[in-house]
Amino acid sequence: MSDPKIDSFSPEVAEKLQFYVYRLIDPRNGETFYIGKGQGNRVFAHARGDIESDSLSEKMTRIRSIHIAGFDVAHVIHRHGLSEKSAFEVEAALIDAYPGLTNIMDGHGNSDFGAMHSSEIIKRYSAEAANFKHKVLLVNVNRSALEGSLYEATRYAWRLSQQKASQAEVVLATVQGLIVGAFIAEKWLEAVPENFPGKEAVEGRYGFVGHEAPIELQKLYIGKRTPDEFRKRGASNPIKYTW
Repeated sequence: MSDPKIDSFSPEVAEKLQFYVYRLIDPRNGETFYIGKGQGNRVFAHARGDIESDSLSEKMTRIRSIHIAGFDVAHVIHRHGLSEKSAFEVEAALIDAYPGLTNIMDGHGNSDFGAMHSSEIIKRYSAEAANFKHKVLLVNVNRSALEGSLYEATRYAWRLSQQKASQAEVVLATVQGLIVGAFIAEKWLEAVPENFPGKEAVEGRYGFVGHEAPIELQKLYIGKRTPDEFRKRGASNPIKYTW
């Protein structure tokens, strides 16, 4: 006789679990496609697709396709009994360990403390810290930088204040704390195909139309590292303002 389907934790169990880190798994091929952290019944809600506001995300597309095929999303509670801080660290380590995930964001701390080759670590920590002489908008493009040109990865599509972003004199792309690109944003627009032909709409986000920064700005910033005050451990927001 098979076990009855479990779709929630009792309050007593949830209390003992504390924070936990989980993997969502496609039962059709056994592939882990998402890493998350939470408490209570978050894992069940996530597997049902009940807590995702971005209905066009790759994760939600995967969940819907599993359901349409007649299956339930499988899951594994990878670690439990954790503090929130420890859960962030475990989540980040698992995101490093499972390539090809549908996580939109890197794990907390992965932007600066995630998987790197030893030569990357040496380069990052030995680089001179940038001295920002302009209103700089920093964009962490760690994952998206691998999917196309650096300009395209830097300009689209971010959750930010359009008004404040428009004040930036230069937009700097960073990869794990190192500045790798400099661009001038001529205007920030809603992330919709009407403004960015060929791009999918991303509700509540913005992108910019612009160009590569002049060579003097590139020499001023590219190859330098982001100052420590803009690289707080555990911070997950890929957007930072220097003013």
